[in-house]
Amino acid sequence: MPRYAPNQMPLTVPKRYFELRRGGLKGAAAARQVGVSVSCGSVWFIKAGRMLLPDKPIDARYLTQDDRIAIADGVQAGRSAAAIADELGKHRSTVYREVRRGRKADGSYNPWWAHNQAILRRRRPKEEKFQASKALREFVNAKLQQHWSPQQISRQLARHHPDDAALNACAETIYRALYNGLLDKRTAKLRTARTRRRKQRRGIPLKNAIPRMRLIHTRPREADERSTAGHWEGDLIIGKGYASAIGTLVDRATRYVHLIHLPRGWKAPQVRDALAEQTAQLPAALRRTLTWDQGRELYLHEEIEDLTGFRIYFCDPHSPWQRGTNENTNGLLCEYFPKGTNLARYTARDLAQVARQLNERPRRVLGDRTPAEAMRDWSTALAYD
Repeated sequence: MPRYAPNQMPLTVPKRYFELRRGGLKGAAAARQVGVSVSCGSVWFIKAGRMLLPDKPIDARYLTQDDRIAIADGVQAGRSAAAIADELGKHRSTVYREVRRGRKADGSYNPWWAHNQAILRRRRPKEEKFQASKALREFVNAKLQQHWSPQQISRQLARHHPDDAALNACAETIYRALYNGLLDKRTAKLRTARTRRRKQRRGIPLKNAIPRMRLIHTRPREADERSTAGHWEGDLIIGKGYASAIGTLVDRATRYVHLIHLPRGWKAPQVRDALAEQTAQLPAALRRTLTWDQGRELYLHEEIEDLTGFRIYFCDPHSPWQRGTNENTNGLLCEYFPKGTNLARYTARDLAQVARQLNERPRRVLGDRTPAEAMRDWSTALAYD
């Protein structure tokens, strides 16, 4: 039988050898079938570490044994990771990560050893990293006592222990250890003092979403261009303990502010009634559109439209910049209503006085005119029309 050096055989030969071994053949029988000596097959087996079989079929999105052999061929030929990825139909980052993780201690990439390591990483359940490493627990505990965030701790671990996987932990692993009680409950705390994870609803449609919303992208062009008064943006300022609120309206063209008193609460029926009652003094020509975020307080938007004459539009979720004028106004109102204030103690007269001060303050965007002057000019022009 011919004898060949193990490192000089084409990769197709050891590939067939391992296929036979995985099929149940002994080492000697597999070596005979591929035409190598038993010792040659033994060298391959030893270099691969050990031969593992996956517990269940591997999903097609993961690299297979054949993929890793192709990567080894490419690495041996000196091809770039991007070129290898194109041949495999994978993203180049997948090949970069595979070559980096699959290298042995001597820097060589052995596809069978790398495949065995991938199977080991995939096995479940895994031992919790914080249970296995006392040094990791002590380090994270110490940094949390110094009010470091999990993200800062994770980056520091990676910086000081780049080659020690046991002393590396991503931020999510640290959060999970905190919430599961794997760290010292007396001293290891987040800066927010939160002890449990907030409920996440990403990708889950809300059951109580506002029906038949008219989105901001269908709003009239004159509202977008601020060419006409009567197009308003609205929101709520929430008080201490979510127990009180004030409605804020600001005209996009004139920056005129109108505050809504909500003495009976800020749920949808109360907001509907307050908007209908407290905007009735506005001329009908100045009640064109109202843009709001997707807050539940405007669940009855269709009734508000019938009562007020406003045509209501809603911003996209998590897009406060689509109500930029109102957000700016709310920032100015923080001077009068600091965060954490009980807003129920302010009367309608108090709100009118605050609105009057803002409306009589000159604004650079208006050419140093006041919002009150700009609104009077528009009201006069509408009266002549």
